[in-house]
Amino acid sequence: MRRPESPTTLRVLVVEDDAALGMLLAETLEDMGHDVCAIEATEAGAVTAAARYRPDLMTVDVRLRDGSGISAIERILRTGFVPHVFVSGDSLRGQALTPAAVVIHKPFRTADLARAIDHALRGPAAASCGVNPPISERCRLRGA
Repeated sequence: MRRPESPTTLRVLVVEDDAALGMLLAETLEDMGHDVCAIEATEAGAVTAAARYRPDLMTVDVRLRDGSGISAIERILRTGFVPHVFVSGDSLRGQALTPAAVVIHKPFRTADLARAIDHALRGPAAASCGVNPPISERCRLRGA
């Protein structure tokens, strides 16, 4: 995993198939002080962009019109761990997520996104050390 140059600025890859939501999420991340390296709308585009930009963090819509955010992450993680936050507007029951998956549900507030990012940056080691909550509570952040 590539470390960011500044402890507060991350290079973020946004994977969102709704163009308006992708732009809004990118703007929110930039307002939080991060650099958005790309916005991708497909599984294939996400995999290519991750290899090209080597992001510090990815926000990934679970359901894409062309492919799957979950499949994109599985493919990307084969080359090394990249912290990621799954973003979903749907229930994720029955989805094959890893035990350390960080999920935030649409709609959400900036503070919820910041907490999800913090959990994601702790990485898979944090989950095995008991830092993350149990799977029933794991980062299922909901906006009010």
